[in-house]
Amino acid sequence: MLFNFAQRRKYYFLLSALVIVPGIIAMIISTATYNSPVRLSIDFTGGTIAEFSFVENVGEQQLRDTLAGFGLDNDIIVQRLDPISTDEISSETDIEPAGSRWQIRMENLSDERLNELKAYLQEQASPFWSPESVEDDPLRSAAITTSSISPTVGHEVTRAALLATLAVAVIILFFIVWAFRRIPHAFRYGACAIAAMFHDILVTMGIMSILGLLFDWEADALFLTAILTVVGYSVQDSIVVFDRIRENIPKYRGETYETVVNRSVLETIHRSLATQLNAVFVLIAILLFGGETIRQFIGILLIGMISGTYSSIFNAVPLLISWEKGEIPFVNRDAKQHRQEELTAAS
Repeated sequence: MLFNFAQRRKYYFLLSALVIVPGIIAMIISTATYNSPVRLSIDFTGGTIAEFSFVENVGEQQLRDTLAGFGLDNDIIVQRLDPISTDEISSETDIEPAGSRWQIRMENLSDERLNELKAYLQEQASPFWSPESVEDDPLRSAAITTSSISPTVGHEVTRAALLATLAVAVIILFFIVWAFRRIPHAFRYGACAIAAMFHDILVTMGIMSILGLLFDWEADALFLTAILTVVGYSVQDSIVVFDRIRENIPKYRGETYETVVNRSVLETIHRSLATQLNAVFVLIAILLFGGETIRQFIGILLIGMISGTYSSIFNAVPLLISWEKGEIPFVNRDAKQHRQEELTAAS
């Protein structure tokens, strides 16, 4: 065997702890400060959502600078929408299509404050565009839509995401136990895959909490999407390694369980890393050139995928060996006692 991967499992657990523990501390501080483990955007706290169409092509940074000048530099989400096309304009008018259209999510604004914002945008950014003529719509109000977001919606989405994660964990556990039913201790494979999955959730949420405290990153609906994507990827990568262990156990009956696991990891690690690196390169490219609107989502997804690859190889598999050897507290006590007897006899 070229490299004894499994022998260094305690270092892998230690590295995970060095990442998870600061994240847990950050989540405690965030909960004490913001009443939530991560800073929440208006998707969860409620606010005002508005769409503006401009005559000119207003850029994202120009719009953000304008909003910052109005005092809305924090807690806003800016998203570019497709301008109104010529097909949506009555052929009886000679009005040109809009140059740009934007959706802005922000804190709750009173009607008076919202009117001030409209006037400020008209003056600082660009005149509002409207599908009607100036004679019919002198205030260009047809170009503006506003609505309120209730925090209840965010709570319902969060609750649905939590239930979905728990349901996925149970389904995955039963699936792996059924798929590995022909080898001993099939339940352990499912439990270790679920443990790696929650490891990735903790890493992602912990780093998100730290970024929220340091750089005001806020969790929005896309954050939940990133978490659920990470959950799926983490389990998939674990199953790839576990499946090779299942194939190798009957092929190498004369070897110890640790040796078979070590062999299986070395046979699959290049495939796992190659697949992961392809995805990581794509995400890095989108992170650098994809624009401000999706940068946070891609960043969280990138963190989660890197964590998922690491946990599948360096947490889920070592956990199997630790379980087999009775190294996990209160689990497999017979193996633990047997190991202690061997150590005593050797000394």
